[in-house]
Amino acid sequence: MNETHDPSLRSWEPTANQPGHDFPIQNLPYGVFSTPDDPQPRAGVAIGDFIYDLRPIFPAASLNPLMALPKSQREDLRRQISRRLSDPVYKCDLAPMSQARLHLPAEIGDFTDFFASLHHAANTGRLFRPAKPVLPNYKYLPVAYHGRASSIVLSGTPIRRPSGQISDSAEGPPRFGPTEQLDYELELGVFVGPGNTPGEPVPIAHADDHLFGVCLLNDWSARDIQRWESQPLGPFLSKSFATSISPWVIPMEALEPFRRPTPTHDPRPLEYLRGRPDAAFDITLEVWVQRAGSPGPTRMCRSSFLDMYWTLEQMLAHHTSNGCLLRPGDLMGSGTVSGPGEGAHGCLLETGGPFLKDGDVVTLNGWAEAPGTARIGLGTCTGAVISLSY
Repeated sequence: MNETHDPSLRSWEPTANQPGHDFPIQNLPYGVFSTPDDPQPRAGVAIGDFIYDLRPIFPAASLNPLMALPKSQREDLRRQISRRLSDPVYKCDLAPMSQARLHLPAEIGDFTDFFASLHHAANTGRLFRPAKPVLPNYKYLPVAYHGRASSIVLSGTPIRRPSGQISDSAEGPPRFGPTEQLDYELELGVFVGPGNTPGEPVPIAHADDHLFGVCLLNDWSARDIQRWESQPLGPFLSKSFATSISPWVIPMEALEPFRRPTPTHDPRPLEYLRGRPDAAFDITLEVWVQRAGSPGPTRMCRSSFLDMYWTLEQMLAHHTSNGCLLRPGDLMGSGTVSGPGEGAHGCLLETGGPFLKDGDVVTLNGWAEAPGTARIGLGTCTGAVISLSY
């Protein structure tokens, strides 16, 4: 940790100093924005209710060039931004967030979605394999599938109900039509930093250098389509129609005060997955759903990223262990973040529904806080379900 984490640090922008604000000066999340008087997308930093334009020190139309920097240079840039937003000498005009248009933060070349919550794996596994809900390989490797980067959309984008093949029986025959079991999945997304070269794995001791920052991620899922098509190769059209992410990327440097002990694994992971002892992060995540016609939203889930079985570092090390190429801006999803007990189920499949109807609005939020630190937030990730014929 360094001076950017000092809980007593204050910004000359007063909204950043409001208690409980998602974007105090200890956070400094990156995003891409434009304004009515300057429609050119450019990189910026959220500070309170405003956006600091990065063009004077790092001109870029996406975060990919920033993600490509070595960790040491990213840390230096963060210190520079922190000084500029805390020292009145650098006081300047900021863009009101309420008047800005936010864009996808990066050009996302590839998207991989993991299955890193043992609680989620057990809860969903019981639905299909009551006698053996968790398969033998789960505790040996971070299970994942390759998603569709072209379907990643920014928070606020309406989600059109998809169609696909649906069958009431595992033996078929199927029918074709709109999903009747549309679900959300509460996840944390992590953007890849510098990446590796083809054929060269990233050792887990260096995995942290290749993690740029996190965002909220909703991996929308059509469960009835998924159930039929997943035999035997896994999900396809049931997930490739949309994945929502929040606009602000919280740099890994901002999360340093919230590191916690790496989860205990039994059996012990293979050597290439044995990393640092403090690779977990204390991040609280929530799902709120406002049902169509209801007066307000209902909290459906509150879970903790501490309950994940596999860490972000283990996901990246395993992903590259066969020499797979990861590039700056690639996105990895953690998989549904579920915890033990009621109220910590990260998707509706775990609770038995009811599933989402047209007009329902799903909002994810999250934050990290601990004694002696400044609370930082992840913002929100929102999507409203619209009908296929909209």
